[in-house]
Amino acid sequence: MPRVKIPRKSTHVDMTAMCDVAFLLLTFFILATKQKPPEVLSVNPPNSISAKVAPEKAILITMTADGRAFLTLGDDTKKMDILENINQTRGLNLTAKDLQKWNKQEFIGLPLNQIKGYLEMEHPIEPAKMPGIPVKDSTNNEMIDWIRSISNAYAGTDQNKLQQILLVKGDNEALYPVFRNIKEALKKNEIYKFRVVTNGQPVPVGSELYNESRS
Repeated sequence: MPRVKIPRKSTHVDMTAMCDVAFLLLTFFILATKQKPPEVLSVNPPNSISAKVAPEKAILITMTADGRAFLTLGDDTKKMDILENINQTRGLNLTAKDLQKWNKQEFIGLPLNQIKGYLEMEHPIEPAKMPGIPVKDSTNNEMIDWIRSISNAYAGTDQNKLQQILLVKGDNEALYPVFRNIKEALKKNEIYKFRVVTNGQPVPVGSELYNESRS
């Protein structure tokens, strides 16, 4: 009896649904991804060999090449507490509305006596035009007040957490007196440990550290 031949048909897969899902996922990730906040000013820190990554939600002190100092309060859970504390301790007379507006700012780079006028401006000052937090003069080192308010906000919590997120980032050409006064501000508030942000570079091949890592 002859075998019945079944006609062969080409396989067709409809990819329309799969393409729709792929584009939906792509759109979701683009819209949901949190972008990295802009830095206060572009600085070129020194190089170092380190495998540690700086935490995203950090309290960052930035020193520019021309000697200005800026502060970024990246820990959103404590940011308002810090602003309220320095408003109270330094008598800035900021209202609740002023504090809410200040809380939305990415960074701080003005003397305390200019903060209220800054918050009343319709258009914020660009970072490049800000004078920075006064730290050059040891008799008027406002970073001491900021570190005190930061320390007060973290009082009663694990101080190791504060040491882990407290970062200092300085330009490679920043003057040493600025860094010295920032260290003095930390010391006066009994903070003796902090991290320095640097540009990471690979371990030199053949060095002792390179051989240890391979072994």
